[in-house]
Amino acid sequence: MGVLFILIYLGIVLAVIEINSLLFSYTGLDKHVARFQVISMLTGTGFTTGESELIIDHPIRRRLGAFLILFGAFSLAVIISAISNLLSDEFYTTKISIAAVVLIIIIFMLKMPQIKSFLSEKLEHELEEHFDFRDLPIRDALLTDESDQILDYFIDESCQFIGKELRNIIEEDADILVLYIQRGDLKIRKDRLVTVIQEGDHIIIYGDENAIEEKFGPIEYQQK
Repeated sequence: MGVLFILIYLGIVLAVIEINSLLFSYTGLDKHVARFQVISMLTGTGFTTGESELIIDHPIRRRLGAFLILFGAFSLAVIISAISNLLSDEFYTTKISIAAVVLIIIIFMLKMPQIKSFLSEKLEHELEEHFDFRDLPIRDALLTDESDQILDYFIDESCQFIGKELRNIIEEDADILVLYIQRGDLKIRKDRLVTVIQEGDHIIIYGDENAIEEKFGPIEYQQK
């Protein structure tokens, strides 16, 4: 019975991973990234990749992450206890089997198109209604349309814009907004359009993707 208990509990852990991966994906996170980060938080391995910022910078994902960290610590204690009592008759295999079945049912329900659509809209609405605008990640705050794009354009030594001002590069009617120029530790906002561009500058641009690509080149290339 002890071995069966451990196997069932491992099944519960896998079910929790799948459920939270689905919930993360419904907040807009790529499913493969979501599963990796869920496993990372659940096991306490602490991968500090750039992808982890997608969790930290999102209020709802932070809540899910806190649950996973706590559940991972609890699960480790349960498994260690189960192994140490492997020969004991005190295992509640029947009860934990019911819990496992319930989680499996939840997984199937979360994969239903109607539930997926409802939760995606609900989580997005929750984010808009109950969190300060400053807490929203860039994707939810600025990239609200498929054509929206934000770009960190780096000025290298071969750039044609060196020695020019942005007001002479970007037309007034262009669907492009320069947020600021990052020059070392200096952030130029007020005079961003009349500042002479230098090698090493980072120009943070927001606007229509096609307009940005027409003026500054392919976005995918620039963001590498």
